[in-house]
Amino acid sequence: QVQLQESGPGLVKPSQTLSLTCTVSGGSISINYHWIWIRQFPGKGLEWIGNIHSSGFTTLSPSLKSRISISRDTTKNQFTLQLSSVTPEDTAVYYCVREGVTLGYDYWGQGTQVTVSS
Repeated sequence: QVQLQESGPGLVKPSQTLSLTCTVSGGSISINYHWIWIRQFPGKGLEWIGNIHSSGFTTLSPSLKSRISISRDTTKNQFTLQLSSVTPEDTAVYYCVREGVTLGYDYWGQGTQVTVSS
Protein backbone atom coordinates (compact mmCIF):
# COMPACT_ATOMS: atom_id res chain seq x y z
CA GLN A 1 0.00 0.00 0.00
CA VAL A 2 1.44 3.34 -1.08
CA GLN A 3 1.06 6.25 1.30
CA LEU A 4 2.12 9.88 0.89
CA GLN A 5 2.31 12.47 3.63
CA GLU A 6 2.94 16.21 3.20
CA SER A 7 4.67 18.25 5.86
CA GLY A 8 5.67 21.88 6.17
CA PRO A 9 4.52 25.26 7.48
CA GLY A 10 0.90 26.27 7.35
CA LEU A 11 1.62 30.00 7.32
CA VAL A 12 4.25 31.80 5.23
CA LYS A 13 4.92 35.51 4.92
CA PRO A 14 4.97 37.26 1.53
CA SER A 15 8.36 37.20 -0.23
CA GLN A 16 9.53 34.17 1.75
CA THR A 17 10.22 30.68 0.40
CA LEU A 18 7.77 27.86 1.04
CA SER A 19 9.31 24.43 1.60
CA LEU A 20 7.15 21.30 1.67
CA THR A 21 8.25 17.70 2.02
CA CYS A 22 6.43 14.56 0.90
CA THR A 23 7.30 11.34 2.69
CA VAL A 24 6.44 8.19 0.74
CA SER A 25 5.96 4.71 2.17
CA GLY A 26 5.07 1.46 0.43
CA GLY A 27 6.98 2.31 -2.74
CA SER A 28 10.35 3.69 -3.72
CA ILE A 29 10.50 7.09 -5.43
CA SER A 30 13.75 6.03 -7.10
CA ILE A 31 12.44 2.93 -8.91
CA ASN A 32 9.47 4.04 -11.02
CA TYR A 33 6.56 6.49 -11.49
CA HIS A 34 6.39 10.27 -11.48
CA TRP A 35 6.01 12.00 -8.14
CA ILE A 36 3.96 15.17 -8.40
CA TRP A 37 3.11 18.38 -6.59
CA ILE A 38 -0.38 19.83 -7.13
CA ARG A 39 -2.24 22.66 -5.44
CA GLN A 40 -5.90 23.59 -5.13
CA PHE A 41 -6.95 27.20 -4.73
CA PRO A 42 -9.88 28.08 -2.45
CA GLY A 43 -13.13 27.28 -4.23
CA LYS A 44 -11.31 26.43 -7.46
CA GLY A 45 -9.74 23.52 -9.29
CA LEU A 46 -6.32 21.97 -9.27
CA GLU A 47 -3.07 23.38 -10.63
CA TRP A 48 -0.20 21.12 -11.61
CA ILE A 49 3.08 22.43 -10.20
CA GLY A 50 5.65 19.91 -11.36
CA ASN A 51 7.03 16.43 -10.88
CA ILE A 52 10.17 14.45 -10.33
CA HIS A 53 10.76 11.17 -12.12
CA SER A 54 12.26 8.12 -10.47
CA SER A 55 15.47 8.95 -12.32
CA GLY A 56 15.61 12.34 -10.62
CA PHE A 57 14.65 14.33 -13.72
CA THR A 58 12.22 17.16 -13.01
CA THR A 59 9.49 18.78 -15.11
CA LEU A 60 8.08 22.12 -13.96
CA SER A 61 5.02 24.17 -14.79
CA PRO A 62 6.00 26.85 -17.34
CA SER A 63 4.09 29.48 -15.39
CA LEU A 64 5.86 28.67 -12.13
CA LYS A 65 9.27 27.32 -13.10
CA SER A 66 11.10 30.55 -12.32
CA ARG A 67 10.01 30.22 -8.69
CA ILE A 68 9.97 26.49 -8.01
CA SER A 69 12.44 23.72 -7.36
CA ILE A 70 11.68 20.03 -6.84
CA SER A 71 14.27 17.75 -5.31
CA ARG A 72 14.47 14.44 -3.51
CA ASP A 73 16.26 12.50 -0.81
CA THR A 74 16.26 8.85 -1.83
CA THR A 75 17.70 7.69 1.50
CA LYS A 76 14.59 9.03 3.22
CA ASN A 77 12.22 8.28 0.31
CA GLN A 78 11.14 11.93 0.28
CA PHE A 79 10.68 14.61 -2.33
CA THR A 80 10.51 18.32 -1.68
CA LEU A 81 8.90 21.43 -3.16
CA GLN A 82 10.41 24.89 -2.78
CA LEU A 83 8.36 27.88 -3.93
CA SER A 84 10.14 31.22 -3.66
CA SER A 85 8.84 34.80 -3.51
CA VAL A 86 5.40 33.75 -2.36
CA THR A 87 2.40 36.07 -2.50
CA PRO A 88 -1.14 35.76 -1.12
CA GLU A 89 -2.10 34.29 -4.49
CA ASP A 90 -0.07 31.21 -3.56
CA THR A 91 -2.52 30.40 -0.75
CA ALA A 92 -3.83 26.90 -1.46
CA VAL A 93 -3.99 23.31 -0.31
CA TYR A 94 -0.85 21.56 -1.52
CA TYR A 95 -0.83 17.85 -2.37
CA CYS A 96 1.87 15.37 -3.21
CA VAL A 97 0.68 12.69 -5.61
CA ARG A 98 1.89 9.62 -7.49
CA GLU A 99 1.14 9.31 -11.19
CA GLY A 100 0.25 5.74 -12.10
CA VAL A 101 0.75 4.03 -15.43
CA THR A 102 -2.91 3.87 -16.47
CA LEU A 103 -4.93 5.44 -13.65
CA GLY A 104 -3.29 8.85 -13.62
CA TYR A 105 -2.99 10.31 -10.14
CA ASP A 106 -3.59 7.09 -8.24
CA TYR A 107 -2.28 7.89 -4.75
CA TRP A 108 -2.63 11.22 -2.96
CA GLY A 109 -1.41 12.70 0.26
CA GLN A 110 -4.05 14.19 2.52
CA GLY A 111 -3.04 17.73 1.55
CA THR A 112 -1.68 20.55 3.62
CA GLN A 113 -3.14 24.05 3.84
CA VAL A 114 -0.65 26.84 3.15
CA THR A 115 -1.66 30.44 3.77
CA VAL A 116 0.49 33.36 2.63
CA SER A 117 -0.18 36.37 4.83
CA SER A 118 1.67 39.03 6.76
